[in-house]
Amino acid sequence: MPTEPWVSVEDVANHLGITKDSVYRWIDRKGLPAHKIGRLWKFQLSDVDAWVKAGGTESPGSEPETAPPGKD
Repeated sequence: MPTEPWVSVEDVANHLGITKDSVYRWIDRKGLPAHKIGRLWKFQLSDVDAWVKAGGTESPGSEPETAPPGKD
């Protein structure tokens, strides 16, 4: 059974369409699932995707963003 590869901050930023700075900020402030190996942060995209789908990018107590009326 093949194992999922570990990816870099840059890979996660590209996958999510955000900046690398946002990835580091989400690790620090919002609990983005990551593992520090030496000086490098590594991720598994399945963990990142599950975290996003579970609302990990939302601030505590904030309402989820919704599409403007007529845009759904």
